[in-house]
Order: sequence, then C-alpha cells, then structure tokens
Amino acid sequence: MDHPLHLVDASVFVFRAWFSIPDSVADGDGRPAHAVFGFGNFLCDLLERERPRRLAVAFDQSLGSCFRNELYAPYKANRPPAPADLERQLRLCRELVEAMGIATLASDRFEADDLIGSAARLGARRVYLTSDKDLTQLVEPGDFWWDPGRGRRLDADGVTGHLGVPPGGVADLLALAGDSIDNIPGVPGVGRKSAATLLAALENLEGVYLGLERIPGLGLRGARRIRGLLEAHREQAFLCRELTRIRRDVPLPWGPDALRRPPLESTAADAVALPVQLRSRLRRMAEQGV
Repeated sequence: MDHPLHLVDASVFVFRAWFSIPDSVADGDGRPAHAVFGFGNFLCDLLERERPRRLAVAFDQSLGSCFRNELYAPYKANRPPAPADLERQLRLCRELVEAMGIATLASDRFEADDLIGSAARLGARRVYLTSDKDLTQLVEPGDFWWDPGRGRRLDADGVTGHLGVPPGGVADLLALAGDSIDNIPGVPGVGRKSAATLLAALENLEGVYLGLERIPGLGLRGARRIRGLLEAHREQAFLCRELTRIRRDVPLPWGPDALRRPPLESTAADAVALPVQLRSRLRRMAEQGV
C-alpha cells in the first residue's frame, strides 16, 4: 500500500495553541508550557487517528533572514518579534518532535513552506497539515491540504473552488492581489477576484502581461484601469511572484528513509520540559504501540 507522506507546518499549530490555551498550563518546573501542550496534543492526535507511516515536521526560524528578505526587505516586516517565552516554547516543540523520532526541518534561509515543498518530492501522495493558503500551491492530484483544527480538507479541485484558481495558479494569484499577512504588495488596486478572473482567462502571470490588450474584453469592472495598473507595476508583479512561489529545490539534511516514523518509546521525551498530562499521554501511547 502506498502510504501518504504527512508534512506538518509546525508554526501554525504552535501559534494556535499559544493564543488559545491559558498560560496557566505549566511544565514540571512551573514555567508556562501552553504552546507546547497544545502542539504536543495535536501531534498525538495525528499519530493516534491517522497512524502516519511517513512524516516530517517543518519549523520557521528564518524571520528576517530568509532569502525573500534579500529580494524585498519589507517582506513580513509587519510582524512583531515573537515574545521570548514563545521562542522558548517553539524550541521545546522542536525538541519534542526530535525526541519522538520524527524527521524535523528548519533553516535560517528558507521558510517552512520551502522545506515542506522540497520534502514533498519524497512522496507520491502528500497530506499538508496547515492553515496557510500558500501551501495550497503544492497540491497535486492525490494530495490534500488539511487544517484539522478548522475541519477544512481540500484536494486540487477544492483549492480551485476555494481560491478561484487551480493550485498551479496560487502563486500568481497572490503576486497580483498581494498578501497583507506577509506584507507582499502585489499590484495595487487589483483584488483577489479580479486576479482570479485574469488568470482564468490568461492562464498565468506571463499570460496576463502578454495579453494586456485582451483585458478590456474580459468583462472586468474597471478593466481599463486594471490594465493601466498592471502596466505600471509589471516589475513589482514579477518580484511578488518570487516572494509567493514556494521553493521546491532546497537541499534536505536527510533522505527518504528519515521519513519513516519509528514507534514511540516511553522514555523518549523525558529530557524535554513538558506538562505532566502530555508526558503521561506520550507514555501511554508508547505502551499501546502507536
């Protein structure tokens, strides 16, 4: 049986736990461990319910040092620095993943999305666990983009229905419409709906610029204005695609064998500072052979 490769965008689930779980949840030394607790339980749920045979978890540690900042200095500059305690708990989450024997990825130069996109080459079918719309561009037939916390699971057709473009057009869509979350400007005055209409008719960013004269005939509201905006911001549009397009060629520190998840060991995470409830759950899962 061809088991899918599960690829986890860790930061999504760490941040979700940080904001949703009270910081009264502590480790054995009394330090806040609510993000670790939430992320650890997410991982346990995944292992118990899905029983993934092949699994990797990617962490973001390149804020400010990513290659995209070299292309465009304001990239993600709208994000405040993470609080020191969140940084500490992020490190603990990574230690936990490593202690569980799960393949782990992090880089100062590449983002988790790029690491996931590159690891995806090692699987014929992939499940991307995230809430980040950027990762929808990786979805191919047989794959799923899955946000278990919100109960949303999209295949390639689902991505098209949700965003108005197929997975292969997501980077172009964001390059045109911009992405305020990542501080990517796009083409000012071109919204998500107009961008999707342009791409549906003209296929991709190159096609949009080769077909500028066709835009007035596409039935877009303000079509002549949009054509003028595209002409005025051509260079910016292509720069933005360099920011929105996920890299798939990042060298990985290990090969396919590292993706095979070993059974949990009851003492594997003993050296990691965890809430007692999470430690007990891990030991129980190890005894059950998860």
